[in-house]
Amino acid sequence: MFALQSSSAICQTLGLRCRELRLARNLSQSELARMTGASLSSIRRFEAVGQGSCNLMVRIALVLQSTEALESLWISSAHNIAQAEILSQVVQRRRARKPAASRKGK
Repeated sequence: MFALQSSSAICQTLGLRCRELRLARNLSQSELARMTGASLSSIRRFEAVGQGSCNLMVRIALVLQSTEALESLWISSAHNIAQAEILSQVVQRRRARKPAASRKGK
């Protein structure tokens, strides 16, 4: 669903979903703010336009009991046997490569 949306549109959708979950659990914005340890303005901003830290989003997900969706973020998944074989052979990198300009100086 998010594939063709801009980052701001995705953030706004996440904020609206947060609001829907909060209301489904019969919580006010101030109650959610208190339960997450965030300010009321942070909760309002997150629900309105999806702006906030990753930490805030995780705290909200914990309070709203919706962390299962976070577990699938950035997990490589194979869609067929060939992809599964390739993923099993990939060596886990510990750090990113240095930019080409800094490698030339060595």
